[in-house]
Amino acid sequence: MDTTVQPAAVIASQEPEKVARTEDAIIPNDAEQPTHLNGTERAIIPPGDDAPDPNARPAAFRSLAHEILFVLTATMSIAMPSFLQGSILIVSPTIKNDLNITTSQLTWVIASSSLTSGSFLLFFGKVADMFGRRGILLTSLFIFAVFALATGFSRDALSLNVFNGVMGLTSASIIPSAQGILGSIYDRPSKRKNYAFACFSSGNHLGFTFSAIFSGIATQIFGWSASFWLLAIIYLVVGVIACLTVPVDDSEKLPLTMESLKQFDYIGTMLTVTGIGLFTAGISVGPDAPEGWKTPYILVFIILGPLLLATFVWWETHFQYPLMPMNVWRDKEFSLLLAILLLGFLSFPALFFFGALYLQELFGYSALITAVCLLPVAISGVIVNVLAGRLLHKVSNKLLMGIGAAGFTIAFLLVAVQRSGASYWAFTFPAFIIIVFGTDFEFNVVNSQQSIASSVFQSTIKLATVIGLGICAAVFASVSGNPATSGYYAHDPFEPYAALFWFATVISFISLLLVPFLEIKTQGSTTET
Repeated sequence: MDTTVQPAAVIASQEPEKVARTEDAIIPNDAEQPTHLNGTERAIIPPGDDAPDPNARPAAFRSLAHEILFVLTATMSIAMPSFLQGSILIVSPTIKNDLNITTSQLTWVIASSSLTSGSFLLFFGKVADMFGRRGILLTSLFIFAVFALATGFSRDALSLNVFNGVMGLTSASIIPSAQGILGSIYDRPSKRKNYAFACFSSGNHLGFTFSAIFSGIATQIFGWSASFWLLAIIYLVVGVIACLTVPVDDSEKLPLTMESLKQFDYIGTMLTVTGIGLFTAGISVGPDAPEGWKTPYILVFIILGPLLLATFVWWETHFQYPLMPMNVWRDKEFSLLLAILLLGFLSFPALFFFGALYLQELFGYSALITAVCLLPVAISGVIVNVLAGRLLHKVSNKLLMGIGAAGFTIAFLLVAVQRSGASYWAFTFPAFIIIVFGTDFEFNVVNSQQSIASSVFQSTIKLATVIGLGICAAVFASVSGNPATSGYYAHDPFEPYAALFWFATVISFISLLLVPFLEIKTQGSTTET
């Protein structure tokens, strides 16, 4: 059974099957009946031809309230990384000043969670299959709450990075579990399934919005530590609700044997983490190192990182159970689609991480005002996500990818040409709106291609974000150390930000140049591409 959860836009684009009314549903006499155990229920067995109406409330739930609470719990699960990133973006300038750390060190506060989340997402998919999705989901919620609490007590960059890295691990473990449970309960096309999955998929945008606002308020009143403590309280409450509402997982589990343990790609996972981690650390910290780029350990990091990644590719072609099967890259459309998407997300951190930074450091905005300035991203994100769902079956997906790549390019160009004292409404605000077309259009088109495994491209997106943060940090630090004394940005403190925004513009424009080589058409088209 395919339990991969698609974004709301993809779900909205699917036509539900014609079904009988709930009161006319026929339940087979030999159908397995749901069992109630202290507030938890077993998911209904896969329906056959005579199964109940898929629009009816699943037998796993006692009431509509129970169903709503479960869907909200699942939504909070997928929103976990967005909640974390939204909080970090808002408090990052305050952390930088309070702990007296460099911008390069600060990037690792958010990069550490993306690195562990992206590297272990595929790994935890198998862990959930072996140990059960419900147990993994509940454990992830409580571990996340504990380390969010611990992060609030951090007083140095190292502990911040470690704790955020652990929270990234919980994000990697909870997403496959939440997707699997939701998919096993709503296992037939229906309006009810569409509503549930639309709510589930909105978690990313809404999670970012609410975390930014809550974090801004908490930081404004109590300081940056309070934003992490608030995050801990929220997910502790979600964990308690999950214990009462998440159905018992009846899916078939892999037996815990030596043979099944051999199916885990431990070496591939470690090569990914260390390879990307070392390379990103080298390029991000290089400008601030004692001898700059010539510092011995920086050279080791920059050389060893790519070598480990090359070893990862070799290993994946020889291991029987690879973390990322290399044969998927033989598909031209797959490679092109993912290349365009990854180039966009490689530059994506430039606007959001450094955008929040310059709003506070150069514009002088408070944490709360910065959060309000980021609101257009979430609001337009929900609207564009629904719009994409309406267009996937009506407009050429190649055109949508082109609009997405153009959205990235125009957004970065807007913020790159501004200087200190520029109006938020003239440059940053429209950039925040336009970039959403880039992220949502490209994400939904790529995810809708059935040849692409959702977990594979989600992992690569997260890892591209880590590398992008490292490159942006290197550009920022290099330009900060050699400010211009003449020209457009002469003696302008915005110059380092402009440099990385120009880098992002070029990267996005390259992705736009790749779009004409795509052959995809309107989704659902019978014409071969």
